[in-house]
Amino acid sequence: MTSKQDAEYVAQSIATWANRLVEENREKGNDVSEGEGSLLEKGSVVVEERNHVFSQNVASDHHVWVADEPLEIGGSNLGPDPYEHLLAALGSCTSMTIRMYANRKKWPVEHVKVSLSHQRDHGKDCLRCDTENPQVDVISRKITLTGKLSEEQTQRLLEIADRCPVHKTLHGKLIIDTEISKN
Repeated sequence: MTSKQDAEYVAQSIATWANRLVEENREKGNDVSEGEGSLLEKGSVVVEERNHVFSQNVASDHHVWVADEPLEIGGSNLGPDPYEHLLAALGSCTSMTIRMYANRKKWPVEHVKVSLSHQRDHGKDCLRCDTENPQVDVISRKITLTGKLSEEQTQRLLEIADRCPVHKTLHGKLIIDTEISKN
């Protein structure tokens, strides 16, 4: 490998693979040290600094990955940035929800693709902003369905897309309780 970025990517891939072996040993009752990817409860995520700049190690119940920022703002670009994670959550949930509904109805959906982007509308240029919050975040979502669907089926799947749990969370009343602890 000739680039530092490629070497770090390969190292992270090997670390993710090795973590699965550690988890398998832990599940079998073998003694392994605690750390990244420890058996977290389903629905829990732990994020810890990786390089004390922007790179972050992210662990869930069975997965470990990296979040980072792009090179142009000082990150190492080792993984998706936080907004890309948010878009991925909405896109994957949308696709899964459409697939589940189409399969249950036995509709001829051959493939689902969800493309997303994020932007902010600021200040006086923002027609959707209120006076208390002069900016609004806008997520654009384009769903491409492959298959011989009727217009009624297509419209119903559009409605179903808005019922995915992540979409409902983003549109619902969201409370984030935060506490701080010191070691």
